[in-house]
Amino acid sequence: MLPGILSLDMTGPAETFALAGDAFRLHFVGPQPDVPTSIGLTMSGIKPLPETLPEGSLLVLPGVSDSSHQFSSPQALSIQHWLMRLQPEIHRHRITVMCVCSGALLAAKSGLLDGKQCTTHHDVIGRLRVAAPGALIKENRIFVQDQNIWTSAGITSGIDLALHMINRLCGPEKALAVAREMVVWFRRSGDDPQLSPWLRYRNHLHPAIHRAQDALTAEPQKGWQLADIADLAHVSPRHLTRLFQEHLGISVRDYLEQLRLAVAEQWLLQGRGVEHAATAAGFSSPRQFHRARQRIVS
Repeated sequence: MLPGILSLDMTGPAETFALAGDAFRLHFVGPQPDVPTSIGLTMSGIKPLPETLPEGSLLVLPGVSDSSHQFSSPQALSIQHWLMRLQPEIHRHRITVMCVCSGALLAAKSGLLDGKQCTTHHDVIGRLRVAAPGALIKENRIFVQDQNIWTSAGITSGIDLALHMINRLCGPEKALAVAREMVVWFRRSGDDPQLSPWLRYRNHLHPAIHRAQDALTAEPQKGWQLADIADLAHVSPRHLTRLFQEHLGISVRDYLEQLRLAVAEQWLLQGRGVEHAATAAGFSSPRQFHRARQRIVS
């Protein structure tokens, strides 16, 4: 926590992790007990920088409103020296580092991004190249992982990255539950340029379709029948089919299949096998999953 911290860079991931329940315990540390934020409010109750961090810690470095000035302050320099002292633990993967927006500059100034793939907000890319000439900087990316170092493009992408971390550490069901609670949608990976199916077909105002979509996104793995979905939408199966084609340009079956594909991909990113990923997402078999995947590719 630094003076001038971008409030959403901090509160976005913090609220996301808090909604994951007991899986995370939040601690706020910094060189001073009170810091003014980008929106004029002051955050207080900040604990001093600890000598060490417990193994398994996730250290979040948020951005600031004026990184060209605020990352050169005495407070920022004290954090840089603190990060340098933590480098051995970070290099041994005992601590995971998550940079939000211009927070990547703070990591770069501390030597954490040398030889690493990384990204940051598009307005800061040029300065990141100067701060970390040995880094492999990726432009136009939501977030980038290189081993235990994660960097994100900034502001709302910090929420994307937090959801992705929840998915990796707690599983896709927990990540989806948090995303639904926040009314945001998690992506399959940091370099996915496409909107996920959780959001792609939501640009309409028809209440019956929204009721059907709410039910399907809540339990995509369920053995849904068209009549059951139509009952929840309060329309006939035939009318629901017509509505999906008219407003979304896709069938109910294909929409559900895309949701299941997204869930299966999350399980695969989690390191689970194809059979587990397929059945957990609602496919009858890995073969059905592969066929659905092929249809999307083709």
